[in-house]
Amino acid sequence: MKSAAVLIALFAAVLGLALVEDRVRAESALGGATADILYVQSPAFLARAALSYDALVADIYWIRAVQYYGRSKLAKDEQKGYGLLYPLLDLTTSVDPYYNIAYRFGAIFLSEPYPGGAGRPDLAIALLQKGLRAQPSKWQLAEDIGFVYYWSSQDYRNAADWFTRASNMPNAPEWLKPLAAVTLARGGSRESSRRLWTEIVRNADAEWLRTQGEFRLQQLDAMDGIDLLERVVRQYRALTGALPASWIEMIRRGAIRGVPKDPTGVPFQLDPSTGKVTLDPSSLLNPLPTLEQAH
Repeated sequence: MKSAAVLIALFAAVLGLALVEDRVRAESALGGATADILYVQSPAFLARAALSYDALVADIYWIRAVQYYGRSKLAKDEQKGYGLLYPLLDLTTSVDPYYNIAYRFGAIFLSEPYPGGAGRPDLAIALLQKGLRAQPSKWQLAEDIGFVYYWSSQDYRNAADWFTRASNMPNAPEWLKPLAAVTLARGGSRESSRRLWTEIVRNADAEWLRTQGEFRLQQLDAMDGIDLLERVVRQYRALTGALPASWIEMIRRGAIRGVPKDPTGVPFQLDPSTGKVTLDPSSLLNPLPTLEQAH
């Protein structure tokens, strides 16, 4: 009887969440304001109600969080929001405080710049700190907090501090300590960013984290490519007295060999009125981070 009651309550919670999401979307379309609420508003209550089904409940709420994030990310609405994302992640990790993928992936979802993500590095840090309260020796969570400070908030002092904390935890990799020193000394430079993400790709304990590191390195490569191309454009102007009208014009004059592409294979865009080079809006590398030029 108790098991049946739990399953019924769980089904009602998931169904209720879907109805709430529909209500939020409907009221948004009508121009009305509504609070982002959940059918189960208390993580503590849900954790108690789940009983021995905590893994199942956590899986369901994690799936809902991923679906919600994906739907919001792909939405064409200019006013789209991610208001249910943190509550869903909070519920997931309250039911299962050791659900590490929800902490780590969820922090990425929350910290990614809007509109590609929630644009809430503060909530990403809060989620990861919650994970650390449950697992005080989990150096990966402290490392992730450093990443959020570094990449999303450009707060290099706090980033270095968290890298140092992570390096002092049990079984932490040796490269974290020098990374903290580099971040503090040259935080924000592409050189330090490249070193950070190269170490992540080399030492990542999960495929998704390695993929994230490879993506960040591609962004840095794109930024270096833009700098190089803009220097070529300036040289072209110095030689011809005018900015090039297109990449094709530069190819015909022998200034470049072919249409330059970003690391994903999408051609860069050239503004003939200013000489500025940018990513094509369709490039998956958008938006690029704001980092200093490496010296």
